[in-house]
Amino acid sequence: MSLDTLEQDCLHMLDMYRMTMRCTADKTALDECLRLLTARMDLYFPGSLAAFFVSVNQAAQTPLLITSILPQACLDVMQAAPLAEIDFMVSGDATGQCEFIDNLQAVAHSEGLMLTGGLPVTDHGQALLGGILCFAPLRMPACIISNAVLQDLGNLLRYLIMHDRDQQKLLQSQADMTRMALAIEGSSTGIWDRNVMTGEIHYSPGWKALLGYTETEISNRIDESYTRVHPDDLTYVRAAIQAHFDGQTENYVVEHRVRCKDGGYKWISSRGKVVSRGDDGRPLRMIGTTTDVTAMHLLSEKLQESADLVTCLTNEVPGLAYQYRMLPNGDESFSYVSEGIHDIYELSPAQMQDCVALIHERIHPDDFPMYRNALLRSASRLEYLHLEFRVNLPRQGMRWRQMDARPRLQADGVILWHGFVTDVTEHKRIEQELQELATIDFLTQIPNRRSFMGRMEEELARIQRGTSSAAAVLMCDLDNFKMINDGYGHAVGDLVLRHFAHILHDELRKSDYAGRVGGEEFAVVLAGANLVDASIFAQRVQKQLQETPVNVHGHFIPVTVSIGIAVMLASDIDADVSLSSSDMALYRAKENGRNCIVIDAG
Repeated sequence: MSLDTLEQDCLHMLDMYRMTMRCTADKTALDECLRLLTARMDLYFPGSLAAFFVSVNQAAQTPLLITSILPQACLDVMQAAPLAEIDFMVSGDATGQCEFIDNLQAVAHSEGLMLTGGLPVTDHGQALLGGILCFAPLRMPACIISNAVLQDLGNLLRYLIMHDRDQQKLLQSQADMTRMALAIEGSSTGIWDRNVMTGEIHYSPGWKALLGYTETEISNRIDESYTRVHPDDLTYVRAAIQAHFDGQTENYVVEHRVRCKDGGYKWISSRGKVVSRGDDGRPLRMIGTTTDVTAMHLLSEKLQESADLVTCLTNEVPGLAYQYRMLPNGDESFSYVSEGIHDIYELSPAQMQDCVALIHERIHPDDFPMYRNALLRSASRLEYLHLEFRVNLPRQGMRWRQMDARPRLQADGVILWHGFVTDVTEHKRIEQELQELATIDFLTQIPNRRSFMGRMEEELARIQRGTSSAAAVLMCDLDNFKMINDGYGHAVGDLVLRHFAHILHDELRKSDYAGRVGGEEFAVVLAGANLVDASIFAQRVQKQLQETPVNVHGHFIPVTVSIGIAVMLASDIDADVSLSSSDMALYRAKENGRNCIVIDAG
């Protein structure tokens, strides 16, 4: 190839790269992107004809096919072939290759064309995404696309396919979030979703309604949202969110005043959590909830004005209003509790006259030290008391409580708190569901790949510190899952995935964990296990799966699994080492006929 030809090829490919970037930026559909790419090929490489194959999804029987102007006979051959049966490795016009290529070559010759090259396109896990085939007229043998150009085309095709799949996943994630938002709206709680990098924040309709706004009356800019915060609260709010961004707090929890549409202010309780961070630890996305707590703050002010009025008011609202005393000698007592103590602690006001210990007995033992430390710190510093803790109640079981109180030092040295305790169990449940959206696979309800890899890194760190022995890592792949999906439909395929995840979960010990790391691929870490232990575990899983076929309306579908086993060692650079080793063993298990177990030789 001459230097001029090489330079021209580079310029042509550069233009096609730019066109591809514009298409993705403009959110052009995948098939339209490929048609534009084909048109550029016809323009820059006259005589050469290209055909792009794309696997749209697992359920597609045949791939998406975008081509130059080729004879219908060639198109018929290509459109009839499943992607998995196409061998894109073409060597000139020689025969004796795969049946598809031989047939296509023969048809092309009859139409005055020849196959000049091909390239399979795979993802980073070597799964087939599609491929490229190139043709040229028999009378123009020089019109052959160079290998360098073909490789660049393959990279462009890979990028377009992976970008399209990422967009589809994003749309699905947004749909899941929409369903969650609808459920939360029904509980009279507003939600918000903040893009930290772009400075955008999206509010649910319920959030806007809390402040009296309609759907279109609030901007989605975070800077604009700070203008609604009461000036006296703005520094506190900014400091609290920055502390969470810096990783100093597990959750963002603040109460502050915010201006409503009518110009007045409401007290709100905002709770959130960063659910996505960049490689450098910077926060990317944050999700949270907002609740109107104006009534609670008004109630707290009334408590300071008149005990009689408080008694009338607090007995009618959900929650516990109280007055608490701590004497200079350390003795503590409740001087007032509202009727809400029945629901908050399942005690009566009469029981609390002489015995604070009854409440202490109901506080969760893991939370009691925090509870006492917060109370003593509030007493020593006379600072506002705000904490959340769990209680174990005879009738309700485990519940979450939020305590807010303001201390005052009396003339006789007694510290007096006026406070309020409310049930925040529902808020905690919502927080947990939001967290699970980022860590749990929606279909199987076991950890997703990101969460699982994080657990693997923690396990490797324990092994490297010497606090744990080597662990066994298993990769499991459901055999012939595509055939099940294609033959019975996605609903049955999903049922099979959930069935296998349930079997895995039942076989795990408390120290073990599993995750869904791909379509039909699952991974398991057996803490402290050796290869013998792992092999026994794998055999149990296979046996359980064999003995419990999937039952679909009385029709039993047998399912088998191939398993690869490796060991996680302290010498591993990262968790990917043992996962890759078990994946290689899984590959050999597939080659050995499936439904078998292969141990990595190390």
